[in-house]
Amino acid sequence: MISVEEAQEQVLARIGRLEPMPVTALEALGCVLAVDVVSDVDVSPFDNSAMDGYAVRAADTQRASEGNPVILRVVDHIAAGAMPRATVGRGEASRIMTGAPVPGGADAIVMVEHTISLDGGGSTGGTVAISKPARDGDHIRLKGEDVRVGETVMSAGEVVTAAGVGLLAAVGMTNVEVFRRPKVAIVSTGDELVDIATKPGPGKIRNSNSWSLAAQVEAAGGIPHILGIALDNEADTRALLSRAPDFDLMVTTGGVSMGDFDVVRDVLEDIGQMDFWKVAMRPGAPQTYGTIGGTPFFGLPGNPTSTMVGFELFVRPSMRRMRGFADLFRPLTQAILGEAVRKKADRRYFMRGRLVRGDDGAYSVTLSGAQSSAMLTAMHHANCLISLPEGESAFSAGTEVTCIRLDMEEGTP
Repeated sequence: MISVEEAQEQVLARIGRLEPMPVTALEALGCVLAVDVVSDVDVSPFDNSAMDGYAVRAADTQRASEGNPVILRVVDHIAAGAMPRATVGRGEASRIMTGAPVPGGADAIVMVEHTISLDGGGSTGGTVAISKPARDGDHIRLKGEDVRVGETVMSAGEVVTAAGVGLLAAVGMTNVEVFRRPKVAIVSTGDELVDIATKPGPGKIRNSNSWSLAAQVEAAGGIPHILGIALDNEADTRALLSRAPDFDLMVTTGGVSMGDFDVVRDVLEDIGQMDFWKVAMRPGAPQTYGTIGGTPFFGLPGNPTSTMVGFELFVRPSMRRMRGFADLFRPLTQAILGEAVRKKADRRYFMRGRLVRGDDGAYSVTLSGAQSSAMLTAMHHANCLISLPEGESAFSAGTEVTCIRLDMEEGTP
């Protein structure tokens, strides 16, 4: 058996980024940019009002107060999307809406809350009382204040956030190139499996693994393709595994141990290349990795929790590298173990845990349920994997342990 770290190194040494592809601004959300994004305009494209109110000359308002307001003549009423029809001269003001262009002559906006419309109701030809002095530049968004034309607003390698989608729209990027999402083939193996819509008969169980894996693939930004169930014979397994070159990555569950009917490893060695098949870890020591027609292949164990843990440790980091991410692994948190735990000393354990932050900012962690790899409930309730190293067999309550954060994305502080 090789260590978890050795297995991860071997896997990632063979994984590269996928080619860029154009997507819409919205489809780019959560993806890694493959190109720099350069603005074709100034943002804002013109000086505009940040408030509803009146465009004024600040010098005209300096003596204004609530008890002694300054009275100005209204020369224009400017709506958002319209252009000013008059400049603002001494003793004048223009009624202005948020986002409307600032008229010539004006150098400040007085919020409508600090004004009282007099005769004419604040429209052109009327007057307005200003009850608070303005300062030069008050509530004016200047041309190019956020982005200058020709400026690189987002760089290749950045992850597109919701604000990033807005930036793409602001600079006219209806389409942008990102590293594409991997297409992942999913195959479950075993004569005992039936489709989830089928009520299991004697000796049968529903194929939950394909669906939990598909959910993990989608959550990691991939495109899952459930190919079906391979029966425990070489012909059936070969038929499905031979489809690997049609995808960016293939994941199977079951059939990789040493049972009489475990044929995945034999088929892999026949039609592809196997790099390793056993890792010093629990759950899921039978972790098989190789390639079929150049497509990375992950043969995960058949027990549901073993499958999900194997995905987290090996498949998810590989998918993130394919997508162009720099951060490949989930964040780690140190926590105090809330209960005693025993394990075999010869391998790394990944126990399903529930991490809680106390009022003092320190973390504690307890097991989230029964740790059988055949049970999904503890995995469902877990927000972390408690990583217990090789070489030790007993961990008392109060021991500091490392937790892999399932509730946090890679790169999160």
